Amino acid sequence: MENQDLPQMDPRALKATSVNADDTSATSAEPQALKITAASSNPKMFTLPWHKPLATWPEELLANLPRGISRHVVRFVHVGDDVYAMKEITRQVAEREYELLRRLQKLELPTVKPIAVVTGRHTPEGDPLEAILVTRHLKFSLPYRALFARNLRPDTAERLIDALAVLMVRLHLAGFYWGDVSLSNVLFLRDADAFSACLVDAETGDLHVTLTEGQREYDLDLARTNIIGELMDLSSGRMLPSSVDEVEVGNRLVERYHSLWSALTDTDKFNPDEMWKIEKRVNKLNELGFDVDELEMKTAEDGKRVLVRPRVVDAGYASRKLLRLTGLDVQENQARRLLNDLDAYRASTWREGEDLEIVATDWMREVFEPTVRMIPPEYRSQIEPAQFFHEVLDHRWFLAEAAGHDVPMAEAVSSYIEKVLPQYKMDSKTVAAINADADSGVVDDEYTYNENNAHHDDDGYNPDDDPDAAVWSH
Repeated sequence: MENQDLPQMDPRALKATSVNADDTSATSAEPQALKITAASSNPKMFTLPWHKPLATWPEELLANLPRGISRHVVRFVHVGDDVYAMKEITRQVAEREYELLRRLQKLELPTVKPIAVVTGRHTPEGDPLEAILVTRHLKFSLPYRALFARNLRPDTAERLIDALAVLMVRLHLAGFYWGDVSLSNVLFLRDADAFSACLVDAETGDLHVTLTEGQREYDLDLARTNIIGELMDLSSGRMLPSSVDEVEVGNRLVERYHSLWSALTDTDKFNPDEMWKIEKRVNKLNELGFDVDELEMKTAEDGKRVLVRPRVVDAGYASRKLLRLTGLDVQENQARRLLNDLDAYRASTWREGEDLEIVATDWMREVFEPTVRMIPPEYRSQIEPAQFFHEVLDHRWFLAEAAGHDVPMAEAVSSYIEKVLPQYKMDSKTVAAINADADSGVVDDEYTYNENNAHHDDDGYNPDDDPDAAVWSH
């Protein structure tokens, strides 16, 4: 009988998909007929040339987007009005990663959205082809090498590392052991002056009820090692500013991770007359972007102090508030900036006493929407409206400082479009060079993976050797 006192897997993750990669049938022979298990009803999926190796698919189907480095053949494919990322891998790995991504999506974690797993592929001559994992292309996102191909700020590496630290903490809090943390396995989105990170590769991961400290530290140590190597590779290709110290950036990840993990999980001790500090702790977590669901409070053994530990739900405090007020679904730092502008609008129109929901409706109609409608059509697939609005506000501030007086919003938008927005364009030559680099890392799956890949990593960590493994294995 199962011990009810032990932590249980989140029920949202238990029945996330009909695919069960742990089923014994997963090691059986490849299906003789094409089989598509899809989380999408897009009928165009059935018209694709599944009988051809992915590397030979016709150019007219492909989207010219920069790809990250991968050990497998990856292509972005137009499927009707959507763009999907296709990755050609073994059946066992494809089904397992599809299942993991479905579970992580149900837990509302930042990952690419799984669309389908396609098995039973054969050439017209009857020769078997590898399976394909299909995910939705994350609009406005870029792999790290594409970001460094642009003229970015010198602190870009540090901002990417900060985003990766937040992603790792969020995944670890949910019980996800990554097993192969690197910049190559992440997509980045601009988030006001920062970045947000999204998991794009879950091949080596595993989802547990909770993680041991050994698992978390192994992920972190591997991340540091991989990131230092990736940055050194950028440096050798003269894509990294000379002022960046690769080892220092790797160390920053460790420091940022430990700092955030501590802020989210530590137990505070208060005297009975210091209970006001509880609200301070909650406010600090909200400022970090995390919601608090419950506070566990109990008296210490000496009976003189109160122990308080928060139960953090997830990131997205500001973005959820903005979504409730305006219907805008944006990144966390973008949401902060938009909420600040909403507050400024409320003050400037002398409406502090009016319901915020009503003021927000007017702000959307009078301020936000007229501004983002000015995005030129050729840039609408390059920059998010919320990011455009944030950068226009920054540009307006610099213009006003230079002029010594306030600058009308329309003038600031026109100046921004002329002087700043062109940096978002990436010419086809640059995209081709990035994709050539990405393809250079492709290897034969047969020699890279086996059915035990998710449970034993070549770099040394084996959950079976962890003395605490009984806490989380299932």
